[in-house]
Amino acid sequence: MNSSELKFLVDVGVGRKVEEYLQLQGYDTKAVRDIDPRMQDKEIIRIAVSECRIVITMDKDFGELIYHSSMEHCGVLLLRLEGATGAEKVKVVNDILANYSDQIKNCFCVFQNDKIRIKKIKR
Repeated sequence: MNSSELKFLVDVGVGRKVEEYLQLQGYDTKAVRDIDPRMQDKEIIRIAVSECRIVITMDKDFGELIYHSSMEHCGVLLLRLEGATGAEKVKVVNDILANYSDQIKNCFCVFQNDKIRIKKIKR
């Protein structure tokens, strides 16, 4: 899937390096920090749905909202990379997009321990 087909909303905890990387790669990318750094998770998902964006986050609470509260979404990429540098996060995102970009839209994805789990959530 090329960069014109995926759009992202990057949560504050992910960091500027990932935001900048995605923009440089030609992805339509918005950053929560530029909208409202204190935005609630539910509002982040609402914005992402209204603009058909995949949320990139490091916040596990998004799993609760998607799985248990059954919130509509266009995809969530949860990076379990506690303590990772910006460069390490960029490498992971680059690898995910290079190998799985055609599979992550409308899915709940978790990257942890050098592996990605992609799950289609029925709404």
